[in-house]
Amino acid sequence: MPKLKTRRAVAKRFKVTGKGKLKRSHANAGHIMTKKSSKRKRNLRSSDLVHSNDEARMKRMLGI
Repeated sequence: MPKLKTRRAVAKRFKVTGKGKLKRSHANAGHIMTKKSSKRKRNLRSSDLVHSNDEARMKRMLGI
């Protein structure tokens, strides 16, 4: 059976943590920042983990 190809779009958006969970960045932090509050922009800067319901599908796309 041939090797599985990694979905490059997914590989660019997610990183694997030391324990094997997937780390992601927040959406809506790209532009039109003037109407967003400072608190909201600050929270968008931090990373977050992929929800457990989606994690298996994302890992399959990454070939993990």
